[in-house]
Amino acid sequence: MPAPLLITVAPTGAETDKADCPQLPTTLDELVATARDCEAAGAAMIHVHVRDGDHRPTLDGGLLKETVAALRESTDLVVQLSTGGSVHDPLEQRLKVLDAEPDSCSLTMGTTNFGDDVFMNPWPFVVELYQLAQERAVAPEFELFDLGQVHALTRLLDRYGLPAGGRVHVDLVMGVPGGMDGTASAMVAAVRDLPAEVTSWSATGIGRTTLPVMLGSLSMGGHLRVGMEDVLTISRGVPVESNAQLVRRAVEAGTVAQREPMSPAQARELLGVTPR
Repeated sequence: MPAPLLITVAPTGAETDKADCPQLPTTLDELVATARDCEAAGAAMIHVHVRDGDHRPTLDGGLLKETVAALRESTDLVVQLSTGGSVHDPLEQRLKVLDAEPDSCSLTMGTTNFGDDVFMNPWPFVVELYQLAQERAVAPEFELFDLGQVHALTRLLDRYGLPAGGRVHVDLVMGVPGGMDGTASAMVAAVRDLPAEVTSWSATGIGRTTLPVMLGSLSMGGHLRVGMEDVLTISRGVPVESNAQLVRRAVEAGTVAQREPMSPAQARELLGVTPR
């Protein structure tokens, strides 16, 4: 039987303004309601960016802890905090994200041109963040934006060993201006070069690459990340109504591939999440 499908929802991100997209969940109440709806639709993990009272991206430690606690109280989802924040957040503040004790954290394996900006992830920062995740038993999701970062993951694992939970899960982030294309050929190359230690992988298609990346990942046995962080239209010129709508579409695509959505409990086992 085909393996169950891990669906991660990334509901908010740090790039879209609330004023431009009123349906974007930016308050804690909106985020919790979104998480519940997405869990009911078939998501097993939520990738979280937090906004402040003015709907701007923030890495405020108190808000992060409050958000993790609220999501755990209201859902069974694996709670993954972004350690990327926005492209303007200082490295020191990004390291403190783990103080909120999430189940999982994103860990980008190198610096990337991000549209007109630069998403900074120098090697010493990557190493320090990884070692903190090991010490605190937080399951990392290694975000890979290009083939150089695929090879950097091999270097990291060779030098510093496996995550605390023993599983290595990566997410191929595709279609970012400045990263790898959201194409089948790019996906084949990235998956081909993944380290032998990788136990599971997912793919994220940004913007117009969402559907090609989704279908490619399903065809190659990968998992999916979807959400309004990554795309704001459900079809050409038609705005997304909610994150749950995107999760439901991923579930439908998975059904065609004979892959049923994974439960949060199954996701914890897949990712090596330590009980808290």
